[in-house]
Amino acid sequence: MSAAKTIHRWWWAVSILLAVGSSVALTARAGGAEPRQPNVILILIDDMGWRDVGFMGNGFVETPTLDALARGGLVFTQAYASAPNCAPTRACLMSGQVTPRHGVYTVVDPRQPPGSPWHKLLAAESHSDLATEVVTLPEALGAAGYATAFFGMWNLGRGRTGPTTPGGQGFETVVFPENLGFAKDAYHDEAGNYLSDRLTDELLQFVERERDRPFFAYYADHAVHAPYDPPADLVAKYEGKYEGKGDGDRCDNAAYAATIEGVDRNVARIVAALDRLALREGTILIFTSDNGGTPQFTPPLRGSKGQLYEGGIRVPLVVSWPGHVSPGSIDIPVATVDLYPTLLDLCRAAAPAGQPLDGTSLAGLLTGKEAPERERLFWHFPCYVGKATPSSAVREGDWKLVEFFEDGGHLELFNLRDDPHEHNDLAARQPKRAETLAKTLHAWQAATGAAIPNAANPAYDPAADRPRGGPGAGGGPQRGRQGGKAGKRGEQRGPTGGRGTDGGG
Repeated sequence: MSAAKTIHRWWWAVSILLAVGSSVALTARAGGAEPRQPNVILILIDDMGWRDVGFMGNGFVETPTLDALARGGLVFTQAYASAPNCAPTRACLMSGQVTPRHGVYTVVDPRQPPGSPWHKLLAAESHSDLATEVVTLPEALGAAGYATAFFGMWNLGRGRTGPTTPGGQGFETVVFPENLGFAKDAYHDEAGNYLSDRLTDELLQFVERERDRPFFAYYADHAVHAPYDPPADLVAKYEGKYEGKGDGDRCDNAAYAATIEGVDRNVARIVAALDRLALREGTILIFTSDNGGTPQFTPPLRGSKGQLYEGGIRVPLVVSWPGHVSPGSIDIPVATVDLYPTLLDLCRAAAPAGQPLDGTSLAGLLTGKEAPERERLFWHFPCYVGKATPSSAVREGDWKLVEFFEDGGHLELFNLRDDPHEHNDLAARQPKRAETLAKTLHAWQAATGAAIPNAANPAYDPAADRPRGGPGAGGGPQRGRQGGKAGKRGEQRGPTGGRGTDGGG
């Protein structure tokens, strides 16, 4: 460990001790004990689009548990993933930082390296894992006394016990699908067990074991990523429901709909366990997705996973905390990157010294005290994925500007209040507004050190075929990191580091 890194850690530890000591002293003077810190269960679903659940308007798929959580919690109707595919969003969640700061821009896929003949530009390089120098959310909560556990798909570093795996990044308990006997990207094991069910089994064991201390459980299910293979009873149910239904009132795929209800069924088990253990009112339950949905499931929004149009980044988000969060819905734009500072505030944990946090805390909003102050949201995705090309975006109020780096930095401007589906590009009709937002975006890119792909690809061939199918489909080269964190060795159960950075995107 470098001397600078050692000093950084030392000052952060001192700040935590001072904060804890001050809190204890104030409590003693007040003659009472502080209430226990809340538990946190953070559920991040893979590839769930903005309208895939009932509480966001889906009238075909049945999600009764999530709908009940939404009725009793706060629904964010304009919630965004901080990136349009899975690895960068997960890095934003774990770091509290936007993509240019941590450099995880996309799911690294060897099928689409920079210089591929179907790329007009040389894509930006993307890290395949999250830097060990980053103080992750579980590390920050662990320093505040939390038991920490990870279940599911990591996508931020390979290996069994390496420094970039969950156990190396602050999680004491780690359970990958492979640990439970599931082959890569499989929903069922050889005995017929369903992956979402088994991951939930493990989470419930953790909750039971750690019920007497604050805990943070990060549940990152492989659902609802393709290929879909849900329980047969749910598939039969939705095949029956298709009869007589028009295209506008259903998902296009019975297996997809069944996979969504399979998620809801396991959320029901989590809620029931919290009720049984009398932990429900002491637990913050967050449900969201890592990016927008796949193309057939995002309309009427434009775009899908991999793109910075609304369909690629709008996601469902509900926060439930009975007795603390008042039920309702709110249209304030928020993003994945906000969850890190929000949980620090709600859990009374210290922010890491010297580490920029780009999100805005929603703690005041959730507890009914005050709305967050924020002028803009930013995205930066300088890579190729699927049909998407390198792009960057800013949202300011109702206005959203998307910059496409091909063709000299083409700009598109939308008013999301009047045109939430982004059908009408107003850049030519409002050039001054587009220019002003572009300057704002460029200033942010410069301030965060964003990689800008502007070099032409000498191997570009407009007639070249791009790869089809397969998970991830990222567009940058894999660049591993070395190093580790002192004391960052968790209970790594099993042979591998999860689904891998080239899968589950």
